[in-house]
Amino acid sequence: MPLDRSAMNAALDPYVTARDPEHGFLQLTAGDGGQADVYTSTDTNITVSHFSVGEIMDVIADLLQRLGAVLVLPGGTVVLQREEDREHLSQDLKDGWTHVVASTAEEIAEAIRVS
Repeated sequence: MPLDRSAMNAALDPYVTARDPEHGFLQLTAGDGGQADVYTSTDTNITVSHFSVGEIMDVIADLLQRLGAVLVLPGGTVVLQREEDREHLSQDLKDGWTHVVASTAEEIAEAIRVS
């Protein structure tokens, strides 16, 4: 399913401090100075890297909620917004992955920390 670009832009545009459309790159900066790099090089996924804890996690949580998306962490953990999201995962993400329900910035940060 393609990304809802309108929802993505609504969540991220207020925080964009650098943009490279050719590479699908956005750099975000939150009010507390926390940053994240976002890559939107395909129509079906977003990669978030080099992010800090703090207000930028609120931005990431808001993005996930607006898109109804899951967060796939390196190492085999999938962060779901709600338990019922599990049924919509591809078989690849159902088998052999740990699933954690986390919808707030604090819960997502903790899921990342323990993964």
